[in-house]
Amino acid sequence: MNIPAKLWQIIMGAVVVLAILLAILSIKELKSIGYVGKDVVVSNTISVAGKGEAISIPDIATFSFSVTETAKTVAEAQTAATTRINAALKAVKDAGVADKDIKTTSYSINPHYDYQDGVCAANGGYCKPGKSILTGYDVSQSTQVKVRDLAKAGTIFSTIGSLNVQNVNGLTFAIDDIEKVKADARAKAIDDAQAKAQLLAKQLGVSIVRIMSFYDSSDQPGPIAYGMGSDVMSLKASAAPVAPEILPGEQKVTSNVSITYEIR
Repeated sequence: MNIPAKLWQIIMGAVVVLAILLAILSIKELKSIGYVGKDVVVSNTISVAGKGEAISIPDIATFSFSVTETAKTVAEAQTAATTRINAALKAVKDAGVADKDIKTTSYSINPHYDYQDGVCAANGGYCKPGKSILTGYDVSQSTQVKVRDLAKAGTIFSTIGSLNVQNVNGLTFAIDDIEKVKADARAKAIDDAQAKAQLLAKQLGVSIVRIMSFYDSSDQPGPIAYGMGSDVMSLKASAAPVAPEILPGEQKVTSNVSITYEIR
């Protein structure tokens, strides 16, 4: 039987490719035989832990306040709420707070219902059940303020409390660039771990080759609450409000690292 030349070339090409694949697999098998019975090389290591602390004074203060107005129509409630919010925002901006540090966190419009008791018959018989009556609408807006000049924080806080806003949530203090403080604490922790590793290697009579692994765990403090808050309608006074003394204190960031070194 005569096989066409073109078909014969295709068959021969497939045979060559198959032979190459079989040769590659055979080489891999022969190499693997060389490792049978041999121990896997295990690196000698030591692990040390280091601890570092960085203390910083908070440089920003944050508080929030809300305004709620109720009226027969949504438009009336919105107008009343906007008037009070704008007055509070003006006081904040006049104190030097930048627009980027003022944020509206919520805005809501909800129907307002009053419950009316049912009417009972004059002879004390059947009483009609009570019902909820739509009497208007509640418009609420909440705003968060970040104060970077802590010397003004107490004045701003007390001023807001005198403008008939509700739910002024107490000042909290934090570190604006917390990552820098964490980096300082981590650097101290690494220095501590490296010093321990050098001492341990000297005591063991070995040399440190390289770092095999590194792990870092930072204990970041949460915001410090000043302790003023909730509804401050009672703070309104006919005279100018007295600004509270603001003491931000200090915050400590702790870093714990674990380093594993290869030794020889």
